[in-house]
Amino acid sequence: MSRLIDFYRKYLARLNKYWIVAIIFLAVTFFLGDSNLYNRYKYDEKIRFLENEINRYKKELEQNKQKIRELQTDKVGLEQFAREEYLMKKEDEDIFIIEE
Repeated sequence: MSRLIDFYRKYLARLNKYWIVAIIFLAVTFFLGDSNLYNRYKYDEKIRFLENEINRYKKELEQNKQKIRELQTDKVGLEQFAREEYLMKKEDEDIFIIEE
């Protein structure tokens, strides 16, 4: 106990008790616990990443909706899509697949 009193008299005697409590509170708040500054930064970074991913998927969803609308209205486009994506063919045709 005398070590603690000596430390207080040597280093902390000049400081107000309220300042000491405030400094300890801020240190505990910012550096210890579940909601410290480092964790908050990581969470904010993850939120930004997920928001960017949401925006990317929204754009992709709009492109796919547009493609579906085009395929539902255009029979020639639907036939071309079926031939390219699913390698469908007519009965009298042969398909040659060329891989690069």
